[in-house]
Amino acid sequence: MEPGSMENLSIVYRSRDFLVVNKHWDVRIDSKTWRETVTLQKQLRHRFPELADPGTYYGFRFCHQLDFSTSGALCVALSKAAAGSAYRCFKERRVTKAYLALVRGHVQESRMTISYAIGRSSTEGRAHTMCIEGTPGCENPKPSYTELVVLELGLYAGDPVSKVLLQPLTGRTHQLRVHCSARGHPVVGDLTYGRGGGQEERPFRMMLHALYLRVPTDAERVEACTPDPFVPALDACWSPHTLVHPLNQLIQALRAAPDPAAGSPQPCSPAVPHPVTPETEAQRASCLQWLLEWTLEPDS
Repeated sequence: MEPGSMENLSIVYRSRDFLVVNKHWDVRIDSKTWRETVTLQKQLRHRFPELADPGTYYGFRFCHQLDFSTSGALCVALSKAAAGSAYRCFKERRVTKAYLALVRGHVQESRMTISYAIGRSSTEGRAHTMCIEGTPGCENPKPSYTELVVLELGLYAGDPVSKVLLQPLTGRTHQLRVHCSARGHPVVGDLTYGRGGGQEERPFRMMLHALYLRVPTDAERVEACTPDPFVPALDACWSPHTLVHPLNQLIQALRAAPDPAAGSPQPCSPAVPHPVTPETEAQRASCLQWLLEWTLEPDS
């Protein structure tokens, strides 16, 4: 597949208040360094200069984050009010996310819930590295839950690999990558949590993709499903041979599922907050903490 460029930004959902883009792999959301010739922020400004918001640092309000190496659905709010409504949905865990991944080995269980607590590692000597509870140097582990469903079994460049659907029920840093690695099935191409000895240099990307996203604000239900990038027609190294669960059926189930916490006494707040109330320092700090909880890898 061709690398990300200023011209190949894909839009999978658009309304007056939101965009959902299909972020390219190995593209940062934004960057303060001049070395980053292509970022999602620059792609958006190039494609939609009229939508750029001069009141924000990067010109666009990203509702959540994706790791540099991860592709897929990412929601962009087109106003402060829309960003606030999305923020509350994320904060109250009313957002539905599902990812596709190719992982090393053939996963024996067709479905599982992975529940290792995840904390920050203090022993690796590198920033932003996470680990599971019980690992030496694992600091402040927090409960973390991921649903895994096996889609296909096959080979990638001759090695046994499984294609899986991953649904994070919590949003810890690097959660999907850490959970898969902890189960003995690291994501193909994951240089941080994958196989050692340079064996992950052959894949052209990390095989993790944000497939499905639903943000049920009161004003609108933002919902998008991106194309599956892990098919032989796009990557000849991937050769599936056994179908376990059809992906289209799981996507239909995701679309039909009720919104998380539906009917709870604390639904998402109205999409339009009071227009003259300025954002406080406490609110800004809360929003930053929310972004940290949902990010897969900070920009630095």
